Amino acid sequence: MSSSASPSAVPDNAIPAATLVIMRPPSGGGPDEILLVKRSTTMVFAAGAVVFPGGRIDPDDYVVAAQHGFAPDDVEGAARVAALRETLEETGLAVGWPTLADQETAAIRQALLGGTLLSKMLESRHERLALESLVPFARWCPNFKEARTFDTRFYAVAAPPHGHELTVEEAEHSHIFWASAPDTLAMADRGDVSIIFPTRRNLERLAQTGSFADFSAHAGHFPVELVTPWVEERDGRAHLCIPDHLGYPVTSEPFDRIRRG
Repeated sequence: MSSSASPSAVPDNAIPAATLVIMRPPSGGGPDEILLVKRSTTMVFAAGAVVFPGGRIDPDDYVVAAQHGFAPDDVEGAARVAALRETLEETGLAVGWPTLADQETAAIRQALLGGTLLSKMLESRHERLALESLVPFARWCPNFKEARTFDTRFYAVAAPPHGHELTVEEAEHSHIFWASAPDTLAMADRGDVSIIFPTRRNLERLAQTGSFADFSAHAGHFPVELVTPWVEERDGRAHLCIPDHLGYPVTSEPFDRIRRG
């Protein structure tokens, strides 16, 4: 049975969010590595799971987007800002901020975590973010009663050069590492890490290409449409399904196998 179109309406309670897939060539060759974080086991959403950095869109993200020419209520612009800001807060990696010196990153990160607004920082420094460097490739909004509902926009970006050690923001995460999409999927299959359904589907999609350039080209061939997984009975077994025209090599999985690790 082929998959049908999923519901396209965003639930009223959905929290706008953004996530960032940061890719870099490995020193020994092979597919690009991706920056991943392991969520704290105390978190309400995806506790203990390995995910891409990101988080909810804050009001100031709209202000920053407007500073860069987006309309004041443009969610797309705010999502790009949120993806960069959350990554800096969570990992210490300043993506899309080419004028920020490596030795300044730690202080800027702490200021953001302490409540200083990114819009004020950029204004005082007379600097801009490279929002155009982000490649949009997906938008997911799983809607299940047992978890918070996030309307998440996904972006890919090439990793910037950096000389400082990356560390997790300990309130939310316990571990940070680089690994290719195929290696991360293999770790999940062995039970070494846990990944949730959207992360697995996107890792499978990323694993189809070997580099950021190749994945960017791949992303350009498919529309960015809202993905709201649905449950469908197939051969007497409940499957969680997604649309089959958005570039994903796997579009369904038995419901009892969704969480790995």
